[in-house]
Amino acid sequence: MTQLHIAIKARLDKAIREYNMLADHDAVLVAVSGGADSMALLELLSLHIWTFADDIRLCAVYIDLGFGERADERCDKLEAYFKKLRVSYRVLRTDIGPYAHSEANRERPCFLCSRLRRRKIFEIAQELGCNKIAFGHHKDDIIETLLMNMIWNREISTMIPNLAVFHGKYHVLRPLVYVDEVMIKKFCSERRTPTIEQECPTDGHSRRQFIKQWLGELESRVNGARENIFASMKRVKTDYLL
Repeated sequence: MTQLHIAIKARLDKAIREYNMLADHDAVLVAVSGGADSMALLELLSLHIWTFADDIRLCAVYIDLGFGERADERCDKLEAYFKKLRVSYRVLRTDIGPYAHSEANRERPCFLCSRLRRRKIFEIAQELGCNKIAFGHHKDDIIETLLMNMIWNREISTMIPNLAVFHGKYHVLRPLVYVDEVMIKKFCSERRTPTIEQECPTDGHSRRQFIKQWLGELESRVNGARENIFASMKRVKTDYLL
């Protein structure tokens, strides 16, 4: 392994062990979007999941959102990659994306698109008998979600690394919680991991993109701003909140 791979593996280990993400006989479904984050997570787990527990089964799911004219190309590319990693998989074509951006939708496109995709993922998890569902959200996503919820939802919350849902039937995992986005992009470049674009019309214009750009500007003025925001989530002084 390269030094970068070793560094990411160490952060992956820390998250999985600290938040008790994996246990013997688990069946883990990795939700793959085609972006660098989820592709890196699948590759990392395919290489190292056996080090965390015994008799673990790894699966992957790709839900194509139906944008543009290259759905077949995207599905074929992901299917070939799943086969290369030798993981069980499901590839599903949908029209979730165009519907979420149509006049029939009165909600925010990103919110509805994510909710409908998530529903499909849980359906596939049930079909494949998986009790854990892993997403490729990384440290930057956790920070951005905190700020988004504060600014738009008027609450202090973010994404949980290990979240029990449906009365504990499933656990939603985020094993990359300690991994920076820049490390993931370098890892995919180093490993020549294939990625795909969804051709989403909202891409680059979302609230998350706004926060990402704002954080970049903040970091340029305050060195370590991201890391400080992340660390603050483990040092909440409730006595000094309203």
